[in-house]
This record gives sequence, C-alpha cells and structure tokens, in this order.
Amino acid sequence: MDATKSSTIGAPRARTGRTAAPGAWDEAPCPVLVADAAGAVVTANPHATALFPAAVPGAPLSAAVPEWLGGAHRAAVGGQEPGDAVSGPVGERVYRAVARPAPNGEGLVWWLSDDTERAEAEAALAVERARTAFLSEASNALLATLNTERCMEVTAQLAARHLADGVVVVLPGAGRRTPLAWAVDGGGSTRALLPLDPAQVPGLAEALQGFPPVPSRWIDPEALPAWAVPEEFDGPVGAVAVIPLPGHGVPAGALILLRRDGKRAFTEPEEVFARLFAARAGAALSAARMYAEQAAVTQTLMRELLPPRLEQIRGVEFAGGYRASERGERVGGDFYDVHPTAGEAGASLVVLGDVCGKGLDAAVLTGKIRNTLQALLPMADDHARVLRMLNDSLLSSHHTRFATLVLASAIRDGDAVRLDLTSAGHPPPLLVRADGTVEAADTRGSLVGALPEVEATTARVALRAGETCLLYTDGVTEARGGPFGDRMFGEERLREALAECAGMPAEAVVERVQMLAAQWVGAGEHDDMAMVAVTVPRKNPGSVVSAAGRGRGSA
Repeated sequence: MDATKSSTIGAPRARTGRTAAPGAWDEAPCPVLVADAAGAVVTANPHATALFPAAVPGAPLSAAVPEWLGGAHRAAVGGQEPGDAVSGPVGERVYRAVARPAPNGEGLVWWLSDDTERAEAEAALAVERARTAFLSEASNALLATLNTERCMEVTAQLAARHLADGVVVVLPGAGRRTPLAWAVDGGGSTRALLPLDPAQVPGLAEALQGFPPVPSRWIDPEALPAWAVPEEFDGPVGAVAVIPLPGHGVPAGALILLRRDGKRAFTEPEEVFARLFAARAGAALSAARMYAEQAAVTQTLMRELLPPRLEQIRGVEFAGGYRASERGERVGGDFYDVHPTAGEAGASLVVLGDVCGKGLDAAVLTGKIRNTLQALLPMADDHARVLRMLNDSLLSSHHTRFATLVLASAIRDGDAVRLDLTSAGHPPPLLVRADGTVEAADTRGSLVGALPEVEATTARVALRAGETCLLYTDGVTEARGGPFGDRMFGEERLREALAECAGMPAEAVVERVQMLAAQWVGAGEHDDMAMVAVTVPRKNPGSVVSAAGRGRGSA
C-alpha cells in the first residue's frame, strides 16, 4: 500500500508501508492517538498521554479513553467509513476527534482538538434560541386574552414551565384581599383571593410598588410563609426569586419563583431572562386590568343609554324598539324615553329623537338631550316651552350637532287615550285606527339645536281601543334595500305594514315593523332605527307600572 496516498493532511508521512515510529507524532500540536483494529493502543503523543494517562502502547483503548471515543473507534473499524467528527467530554472540557486511516492501513489515527469554546457557544446559542421561542410563545399566549384572571393563569403556567419549579403570581391587593395564581411544574394553575401580608416575603412588597428586584441570594427560603408555597410543591424550597411585573405606569404585580432543594440557585442570567418574561406578562396584565376598568365604566354609562323594556302605564301600552347603524354597537344617535309624571291623573311623556350623525359621538349628545328633558319634566304639559328651553341649552353648549324630536303626552280619558303630539323637525307620528286606516298626525316644526328659535305645532288626537300611535325615526323609512339594495323602505311601505297591525298590542306592532325593515335592509348599511308604539289595549289594563317606576331609556 502507498503510504503517501493514504496519509492525512498534517500527519507525518511514513517512509515505508509500516506503522510510523512511536515518536513520529510527538511534534503534532494536538493530542494524537493511534489504535489498531483490535482496539489496542499503538502509540500516543505526549499531548494525548497527558489527556489520557492510561493510553500506553498495548493498553485496551476502551479502558484508556472515554466511552464516546472508544465507541467511535469500534464503529469505525467495524466497517463504517471514518471521517465524521465525534465529540464528547474529557473532564471539564469538550474535545473533538477525527479519525484517519493509519499510514500502514491497519488501525486508525485519532486527531483530537479542544472544542470547549465552540461547544459552549453552541450551547449558549441553543439556550438563547429556546428563550426567544419561549418569549414569542409567551407574548402570543398573554396577548390572546384581555381577561385579568385568565392572564394570571397563563402567566403562572408559562413561568412554571420555563422559569422555575413553582410560581406564584401576586397582583396588587383589592381591599383587604390579594389576588393570587400559582402553578407547579407547568401544570394547571389555580387562582384565589386571600388576606395576606406581602411584607412576609422579602422584596415582595417593594416589587408590588415597582422597585427593582431583590437578588435571589438574599432571600431565605426558610422564611417563606405558607401561602407563598403552593400545596402541590413537593419537597423543601431550595431557592426563591421575586420578580416585579412592570405595568403601564403602575406596577402590575410580582412573580415568586420557587426552585426545589438540591437544585442550584437562580443565576444572574436566569434572573435577567425572568425579568424579560415579566415585562411581557406585566404589560399584558396591565392591559387586561385597564380593559376591565374601562369596561366597567362603559357598562355603568351604558346602563343609562340602553333602551328599556316598556310596559303598560296607567292603562296605556308602550313598546319600544331600536337597531343601531353600526354592527356591534348598542347605542347611537336615536333614542326614546317614556316618563310617567307624578300623580295618578298625570300624563306620561314620550320622547323620541334623532341626533345628527351616528355612533358614539352622537350618543354623547343624546345623553345631554335626555338629561335636559328629564330636568324639564315639571313643564312637560307645555311642549312648546320644553322645546324652546332644550333648544337654548343645546345652542349654549360646545356641540355643533342638531337633533329632531317628537313629543307625545298620553293620558287615559275614559275608554280612550288622549294624545298631544308635537314634532320638531321630525316625521309626524302615524295613527293606526281600528279599521286599518293609517293617517299622519297634523304636527310639524323646526329642529332643535340649530336655529335661535324653534317653532312647532301640537296636534291633539284620541285613540280608541285597539288603536296605535307609532313614533319613529327616519332610519326606518330611509333604510335602503330591496332586490337591488338601492330602494328606500319609504313611508308608503311603512303605512301598508301598519295597516296590517290594526288591533295588535304595542309590542307586536314594533316587532312587525322591525322585522319588515330588517328584511328590507338585509346585510346592507342603514341609519339608526328607533320607534315607540303607544296603544290602547282592548281589555281593561289597570295600572301596571307606577309613576316613579320604569320607562326611561335610550338607544
């Protein structure tokens, strides 16, 4: 065999076909070890013997070197093609070994190099990749909900899976109780609201106030109170870290990280990583809490704007209906109110209005109009005066929007109901007689909130048993739909629908008109739609709702 063709680059070439002399590898700058096919050491240079003292000529290779190298030699001489590098630990270092055929063609020459730095760099890179993937996963999971309780649970589960053996999430106290969530070994989380003292855990009270974390080495695990260690956490606590959860301007809470006894304490890089996670969890918890607060405020304000369920008041049936223009919206620029006046003989005031525009901006002005009309109830029997004072109030405000209104005062008069109807820039109410005849009330006027003076005429009508007066906004008649989606519902079509409602209860009339308008519009766009039906029931209704009871509402 030609030794020149089979030698490895960098290896001394043998001048004959025999194995190189034992001292031929001494000048190599790295450990070199030669072993024959039987697994015995042929020779080793000083670097190799310093690394493997038992690697003397004739010694079994398996007894002289670590198993990862001995196993690689057995595999190579067993028929596998040598050349792929193998690596493994030697003491506290990591070495890389490459096999090449021996110069005489019998056995292998193992070239070793210290690979510790590269192995450490690869391990550090793998850790950073895993941490980056975890932080990305955590961000997606935490931002998937705006529920504070669910966000606490996700925070505890993620932290117990990647940061510690056990985790307790502590939020700022609500009154005398503090919200907690905990998880162990990445399992399911548990929530509780407990009376506790954060000062019992070193650094926790400071973390809840937004101060920097206390180093984990300063916290004595033996000093932890029982509530800070979950019941599912088996074994004694070996290390504790308290990490603040920073929020939007105010602290969102804190993490208590627990590691079992026998495991190493939290290192500084681990605490830095925990703070990176805490920054994301704190932002999510803070956003969830802000959302909950805003939702509570919105719910409180919305309660006064939502339409009420109307019933009978002193022998008169009232029913209201509303459909907002924007999908998902519950309030808009159309509204209605029914105000029973004080005293058994007083008239109930019905107000239906349409503010210019739609959505939340229109709803703000709607609230102002409704509150103003509420204050003007003592003079509700004088519609003209009510409209003048409302007009003055709107002109003196910063709003530039205007509104149209229709007022109706309803009072029982024997077997009939007497109605005073006043329109201020609004479509006149429609009267549905018992025989199916539909007629418009003779009332008209100028809109409010736009001109220095408002003018309006009042019509007095009487309703008999089974007859209805419908107050509606132009969102009903101007709703575009039909076969091609470009035709308005129109007053004529509304009259035809009402003619079929003769003798129906007020609620049935409203439901019928709403259904037809919704079918006409389909999925197309439309303005706010609001309506109130005032009906004289066929039977003796009696008094169902007191004067101070329900009736005020808006849409």
